[in-house]
Amino acid sequence: MSETAGAGSNAARRMTGGEMLASMLQAHHVGPIFGMGGFQLLPFYEACRALGLRHMLINDERCGAFAADAYARVTNRPGAVDATLGPGATNLVTALAESFNAGVPQVAIVGDSHRDHSWKNMTQEARQLEVLRPVAKEVIRVEQTRRIPELVRRAFAVAVSGRPGPVVLAVPEDVAHGEHEFSADEVWADPGTLAIPARRARPDPAAIDEAARLIAAAKRPLLLVGGGIHLSAASEPLRRFAEAQNIPVAHSISGKGGIACNHPLSAGLFGRYSRIANDLVAAADCLIVVGCKLGEIATKRFSLIPPEVPLIHLEVMPEEIGRTTRATVALVGDAGLGLADLEAALDRRAGAARADYAAEIPARMAAWLEGARDRLHATERPINVGRLLGEINKAIPADGVLVADGGFAGHWGGLLFDTKAAGRHFVADRGFASIGYGLPGAMGAQLGIGPGRRAIGLTGDGGFNMSAGELETARRAGAAFVLCVVNNAASGYVKALQHAVYGEGRYQSSDLSEVNYAEVAKAYGCLGIRVEDPEDLAGALAAGLENTDTPTLLDVVVTRDPARMLPGVDNRTLRVEKGDRPV
Repeated sequence: MSETAGAGSNAARRMTGGEMLASMLQAHHVGPIFGMGGFQLLPFYEACRALGLRHMLINDERCGAFAADAYARVTNRPGAVDATLGPGATNLVTALAESFNAGVPQVAIVGDSHRDHSWKNMTQEARQLEVLRPVAKEVIRVEQTRRIPELVRRAFAVAVSGRPGPVVLAVPEDVAHGEHEFSADEVWADPGTLAIPARRARPDPAAIDEAARLIAAAKRPLLLVGGGIHLSAASEPLRRFAEAQNIPVAHSISGKGGIACNHPLSAGLFGRYSRIANDLVAAADCLIVVGCKLGEIATKRFSLIPPEVPLIHLEVMPEEIGRTTRATVALVGDAGLGLADLEAALDRRAGAARADYAAEIPARMAAWLEGARDRLHATERPINVGRLLGEINKAIPADGVLVADGGFAGHWGGLLFDTKAAGRHFVADRGFASIGYGLPGAMGAQLGIGPGRRAIGLTGDGGFNMSAGELETARRAGAAFVLCVVNNAASGYVKALQHAVYGEGRYQSSDLSEVNYAEVAKAYGCLGIRVEDPEDLAGALAAGLENTDTPTLLDVVVTRDPARMLPGVDNRTLRVEKGDRPV
């Protein structure tokens, strides 16, 4: 390999495109790169080896992008993934859709066909960029080796700007293998594009004043916080504003941790599943929405928000305002800066007048928790999923991270998991809600937070079946997370819905084989523990958290009763209209 640019002289050095690509990623301080190589990107792989970049061979490209997504969420730095031409590139689609919908920055490098032979039935050639374009903020095809430094900088700038998201960087075979005389001063990164939030903008001051007038006049305002609070790293401005104005904070599944769940102003989850927040929405005289798209789940299929209540929507993407719910005042800009501006525009005396309102929240939350004892402390066998969440709440350190798979795991975790500190301590793939995120997401999160902190993953048996091969990756990567497999021998969410809509015994293609997943984990060289008694959960979690040598898999045998598979307050009496979902 040629001498890499960036050390000493600015004299031109002849390098392959792959070498320059790796040098540019090094300049951008990327974390682990998850990928699976092919001929097109071989020079890039050789350069990663020579430069000492951390590259993790994964067993499935989708899982690699899931891992990069979770890594980006816990670090606020762009994730990195690579894939070869054709099936490698198209395997990325589901995971990039997650990042695109959730606003998670990624740079996905994909090999592309040799430009001299494109569209001549090259092996594995496909219209891959057309496939990837709808799930990326931008697709950039590098047409000349000499432009790699410029276009890598462009990829990172787009990935972190505005509402973050994934960017695809396509590198044709001859561009990666080709050579060019690069000067050392071409290898640089814009420091403003290395992490989010980046390039932040403030809302219009006139709109801030208008919103402040509405808030000052409100007696029972409520903050509805979405995942944008984490993309803005705005937990501290949120806490200051909420405390100064005595305004309770409810969160979407993605917004959990915007304020610590044990904070006296935390009203918990709102939307399809709720503790006390939906009742607060119904009684509010002003709603302040921060970094939330107000989609189907957050609004109970667009039925939750009272149309007559003034609504202030703070959102970095102007086109999201009014998309599902009418806004009285639109605040276009960064969540953290917008909250800081609102705090500065308001008199603290308005907050003092709401002391009695704020005091209601801890009492109402305590009453709800008492009512949830039948799940959080259940002694039944098979194990109640609520009891598993109750034990995770007790076991996970304050700086730990719970990663929840799509559907079943995300809803139970969203409702019953409590963060002990503000920040991104709960990671759920709610952008696309794809099953199969739990294992690779836990791996990416563990690598992101480092060995001094602990990640716990929550997935179903169906989700684990989709991604089991990444246990091998995680063991090789030294990612010693704990993965709780909720084993109900079913596609639990689907079976529960079939039960609710069609009644007992009418199930189609929602049952799985009974499998001992602890033994599967052992076959991968990991610690596997099967848990069938709820009284053994605490010890199993403790053993997993103590094991820092390999991943630990807890095979938790939970209820097979589809009437009790969902986290709603009264699962057994749930009724759903055909064609709809539970609210």
